[in-house]
Amino acid sequence: MRNTPEKPLIHFVGIGGAGMSALAQIHVMDGGQATGSDRDFDRGRGAALRKKLEAMGVRLFAQDGGAVTRETDLVVLSTAIEDANPEVSAAKALGVPVRHRSEFLAQYVERMRAVAVTGTSGKSTVVAMIFEILEGAGRGPSVITGGSLLALEERGLFGNAWRGKSDLLVVEADESDGSLLNYRPAVGVFLNLTKDHQEVGALREIFLKFRARMKTALVNADDPALGGIRADQTFGLESGAVRAEGLDLRARGSGFRVRDVRFQLPVPGRHNIANAVAAVAACLNEGVPLADCSRALACFKGVARRFQSLGTARGVEVVDDFAHNPAKISATLSAARPRGRRVLAVYQPHGFAPTRYLKNELIEAFAEGLRPEDRLWLADIYYAGGAASKDVSSRDLAEPLRARGRNAFHVPERAAIVAEVAAQAREGDLVLVMGARDPSLADFARELLAALQAR
Repeated sequence: MRNTPEKPLIHFVGIGGAGMSALAQIHVMDGGQATGSDRDFDRGRGAALRKKLEAMGVRLFAQDGGAVTRETDLVVLSTAIEDANPEVSAAKALGVPVRHRSEFLAQYVERMRAVAVTGTSGKSTVVAMIFEILEGAGRGPSVITGGSLLALEERGLFGNAWRGKSDLLVVEADESDGSLLNYRPAVGVFLNLTKDHQEVGALREIFLKFRARMKTALVNADDPALGGIRADQTFGLESGAVRAEGLDLRARGSGFRVRDVRFQLPVPGRHNIANAVAAVAACLNEGVPLADCSRALACFKGVARRFQSLGTARGVEVVDDFAHNPAKISATLSAARPRGRRVLAVYQPHGFAPTRYLKNELIEAFAEGLRPEDRLWLADIYYAGGAASKDVSSRDLAEPLRARGRNAFHVPERAAIVAEVAAQAREGDLVLVMGARDPSLADFARELLAALQAR
């Protein structure tokens, strides 16, 4: 290495992404040096994220290849970065090794006792729950995840990474591109399996291969799509060795029982009870008593943009959520309905390829989840740059939904959405913002809240 082995200089391409920023933080927390670049930063976006990274000592550069020098020990990138990216070209020209982010993360998974959480929905929330339980039990865990834990944000941290004192690591294992096959965790937690980035059959093959790379597997017994995965322990709502019973679903929380211990969650929705029982199973496997699990989850802080209430203005609550695939959208709408008289939903599709691939399933999720009195505004599809075939639009979702009697509208301009929502919202309504990848969505949700306050 060009620098000392204890303090290698690593350049992270696409550092604004949730997974990449987490790796950069862990590297710095371990005493390493980090530089980074991101197209969003070059476009003037993500100022808050940029400020937090720089405060940690990460040096940020334009994504033009200039940041990669002979002093750089390694370049780390995500699946979204093309081979023609100038940072990649510069690394190859200088002979600097280039690694996928999953290969870099695999080093931590290998040398620590890693609990890896995978599934098409719920990963970030389950990771957060496991982390908070283990930390509350005094286990000193580390965490690397795609979501921002509000418990860490409250400490002034970024939220998606923390280096604890023990060798326990809770990590989110992304199945979307198969990169989780680089990991060999001590424990794997399989949450669910639905069509998302790939068909169910292809994802099942990835999960089966992943199962072979771990010592212990905890599997959701309620999901028939996971039936072929050999389980050392099972969990679920309907079945499983660790099972949630006596479910109590409320507008602003939920409750359940595992064996003889009662749990109260400050987050709503049946899906969050499913998330919690998965986390409990994982922590029982680590020797944490049920009572400690219950105590920690009663104070669960949650994850940013996972049904995060931003506030209420003139009787209208605004909730921000990461929901972007059909299963997540269905779960989020189900949690939202008891919360408000009407649901006024705003959804920004998170890419042309996912929208094209999941179009029919997205239409079905909204058609089933929205009531006749609810409203849905569809923003333009988010484009993060790079190669993309723009042969689908949000109009392709809105028109079939209107044909099925739903109030769905394609409104390209955010300012127009804000104006329409502010004009139509009435006391008791719930405004729900949904979407992924675009770091400005959280600010957009707060803009909606401000518009309601200004009425």
